[in-house]
Parts: sequence; C-alpha cells; structure tokens
Amino acid sequence: MSDKKSEAILLVGGRGTRLAPLTDAIAKPMLPVGGVPFIAHQIAQAQAAGINKIVLATSYLAQTFTDYFGDGSDFGVELIYAVEESALGTGGAIRNSAEFLSGAPDSAIVIFNGDVLSGHDLPAQIKAHESSNADVTLYLTPVKDARAYGCVPCDESGRVLDFLEKMENPITNLINAGCYIFKRSIIDQIPANKVVSVERETFPQLLKSGANIRGFIDNSYWLDVGTPQALLTASRDLVLGKISSPAVVNKIGDCVISPSASIDSTAKISGGSTIGERVKIEAGVEIIGSIISADTQISANSLIGNSILGRAVTVGQSAQIIGSAVADREKIAEKTVLRPEISLF
Repeated sequence: MSDKKSEAILLVGGRGTRLAPLTDAIAKPMLPVGGVPFIAHQIAQAQAAGINKIVLATSYLAQTFTDYFGDGSDFGVELIYAVEESALGTGGAIRNSAEFLSGAPDSAIVIFNGDVLSGHDLPAQIKAHESSNADVTLYLTPVKDARAYGCVPCDESGRVLDFLEKMENPITNLINAGCYIFKRSIIDQIPANKVVSVERETFPQLLKSGANIRGFIDNSYWLDVGTPQALLTASRDLVLGKISSPAVVNKIGDCVISPSASIDSTAKISGGSTIGERVKIEAGVEIIGSIISADTQISANSLIGNSILGRAVTVGQSAQIIGSAVADREKIAEKTVLRPEISLF
C-alpha cells in the first residue's frame, strides 16, 4: 500500500448497552476477546494491510484506550485519539476524526466499525476501491437470513443501487458488514460538529447525488460482536482458529492463558477459553469455553461454562456459573449456581 492509502479511522465511541454490565466500567471495544482487547484484532488487521496511522474515534471511557495502546508504537502503528465530548454518531465521528488525517483529497481512508470481527480481504477491498475510482467502497457480506439487517443491493458491476431498511422479504442477502473505504474528499463533505449517521444519512445522500458507491462482496468469517454471547463466540473462534488474527498470543492447546496467571495443576481449562492476567485458579476448577478477565480469583471445585467473568471477580468454592455474564468485582458466594434463568442482574 502506498503512503496515500496508509490511514484509517476506527469507530470505538459506542457505549455497548447490549453488553451491560460488562461495559459499566470498560468501553465495549476494550473487552477481552481471544485474550486481548477486541480492537487489537482490528488494529492488527489494519497493520497487516499496510496501514500505519489509525485515528481512534472515542467517546465513552476514552482514557481506557490510551492507557492500553498508548501511541501505538508497540503495535506497529501510529495511533491518534479523536475524543468526542458527546457522541456524534458514525458519520459525525468520521468527520471529527478527519481533522487528524494528512492524506490528499483523493487518498483512500479505511473506516472500521469497532464491533465487527471479520476475516475479509482488506487489501483486495482497497484495490477494488482504487480500480473503480469509487467515492466509497463498502464491504458487503451475504447472510442466510437478512431480515434482521438493512440490505444493500448492487448491480452486476458492483455499483450500489440502494440502502434498504430491515424488511420481511429482503430483495438481497447482502448486508453492510462495517468496513468502508472513503475518498478523503467525501469525508470532508460530512457536516462538522453535528450528529450524523453514516448508514442512514450519509450513504443514502451520496447515492442520491450520483456518487460512485461500490460494494466489495466477501463471504469470509464475519460477526457482529454486540452481545455477551457473540463476544464469547468471537473469542472462542479466534482461539480455536476459525478466524485467524496476529493479535492472538499465549496459546496453550485450545486455550489462551496469560503467563502471569496462577493455575493449579488439577484445574481443567478447555473449549477455547481465555485466562487473563494475574488470574488465580484453585484445585479442581473446570473452565469450558469462557472468558476469565484479569485479576479474577476462582476458588476450588468451581465450574465455569460458556460464561464471561469481568475483572477482579471473586468466585467462592464449588460455585457453578453457566451461560452468564458477571460484572467487574462481583463476589460470587460458595456453592452459588448461576444459570441463564437465574441472573445476578
């Protein structure tokens, strides 16, 4: 990738209400997935595609991003933070972040939604954008049931024909998959300091004005990581290799375990589980397909399955936590049974 195509914007300002209580004290894109904050995978994907400068469009708990990623040098990129005092929507966030870009008007700017895990071919999307001289190129993916999504029909050449809201009988199964390439000059047309939805306002307006909007269709792995179950699925799929990411490290068998974790030799960990930093796991514990966040302590003979434990959670002896999301610093008493029908929240 040449210098003029080396910039990206990562939209990470959302609060993540569907992931509460996990997001009460941590921004959604910073939740652990595959053993690292979720957006570490997107940053790695961008870096692998030759992008060397990324603007993080932040709002909710913005400091959590800078505390972890800093200036980006440890991750092979330059990171700049565009902090919104109040959320500006996707379009407003893109426009606000553009102030930190240095590309020419015809340069290609990659935009990532901060809640999508994708294995799509980003370099090929960039190449398609260039070759068609597009104003915007959207990554589109086919889904089995498109009724829950807005659809994006295209003609045979790949030109986008319309942006359709959810409907009972979709005319196409192609949906907006959350990665766009904008010509820099198009971003500059979005109103500044105003709440704007790129999906509901910018794209339809551009189409109406005759802009060259293209679809890049890729049926690789794609997942909207907006719920606790989707977060778990994404994490397990990364650990088990259903989707690859350079950001996955410390893999031991079918799990990811931090070197600073303390785990009794009789404990059993399986199913794509991830064990965070400074976690302590006592004798006889079994963990299956779960995310155990940093500084959590799990007492002897407990069972954790298909669950997410937040940071600094304490689990008493012989507790059972199945299919549950436990907030940061919660204390689970010994012999407690948590299942989907028995919720703490």
